[in-house]
Amino acid sequence: MPGDPAAGCPALSRRSFLAASAAAGALPAQAAAPTPARPADAAAAAVHMTVNGSRRSLALDPRVTLLDALRDHLDLTGTKKGCDHGQCGACTVLVNGRRINSCLSLAVMHEGDTVTTIEGLGTPEALHPMQAAFVRHDGFQCGFCTPGQICSSVAMLQEIRQGVPSHATADLMQLQLSDAEVRERMAGNLCRCAAYPNIVAAIRDVAGGRA
Repeated sequence: MPGDPAAGCPALSRRSFLAASAAAGALPAQAAAPTPARPADAAAAAVHMTVNGSRRSLALDPRVTLLDALRDHLDLTGTKKGCDHGQCGACTVLVNGRRINSCLSLAVMHEGDTVTTIEGLGTPEALHPMQAAFVRHDGFQCGFCTPGQICSSVAMLQEIRQGVPSHATADLMQLQLSDAEVRERMAGNLCRCAAYPNIVAAIRDVAGGRA
């Protein structure tokens, strides 16, 4: 690599160039720029709820779902995390008597609310009538969806008692319990084991209309 004598640059051979490059590579690297600090986590929010009859106070990240608050912070693991997208119903709980998918609701939205999970419906020594009916009619197989199915069933019968119609209601003036009504109203609770006939039988048993 010839130099430019007019500019006062000495000639640089290929060997000299490679040696200079190697020496430059051996120099200590400059210290990397410090990684910017991650933003601080959102401040914890105080949430007060009545859960299964007991007043509970929690300090939660505002992004925590009601499902995760129940399972991870209150150890109420009967409520199951299935799809975590509100499509399977395994996480169904009762809030102020109404059924909701707890995976789709933030815990901070339930300040002052009354929440009932499967643990609050009954105990092994004193089963809720719906729990007993599911056992009697074998309304479960793997059991993963069962807590959500039972909570949803309890609320669904209350909706019928209150005269709330569904898409399967033929006469809005005279709502009658039927298999079609039960199946339509329970459509949001999926059972991958396909125990649906037994679930319908359990619900009709509790409602007073044995299948």
